[in-house]
Amino acid sequence: MNGDKPLVWLHGEVKTPPFSLEARIEAGLLLRRLQDGERIGLPHSRPMPSIGRRCHELRIIDEDVTWRVIYRTYADAIVIGEVFAKKTNTTPKKVIDACKRRFKKYDEDIE
Repeated sequence: MNGDKPLVWLHGEVKTPPFSLEARIEAGLLLRRLQDGERIGLPHSRPMPSIGRRCHELRIIDEDVTWRVIYRTYADAIVIGEVFAKKTNTTPKKVIDACKRRFKKYDEDIE
């Protein structure tokens, strides 16, 4: 595949600032790999079954913060539900709930 899957941004963005240039480039490279159909595993991506099927989080380590990009894979797109700075060991409940809502609405809209 040659980048056939578009990125669909439901919420959040990856830009400098607040991302450092290096972290933004890393995020872009990881997202491009997903668009090309690659399945990325740890340490860069991990499943997020608490949000739903096909949901994952990218981990981007920056200078003084670790960024997370919550995404869901579809046959024809990579859908971004949230981008946030993770400050604790657990994903905040408000982020999980917001992503569930966004992905549910996206699913309803594409039907």
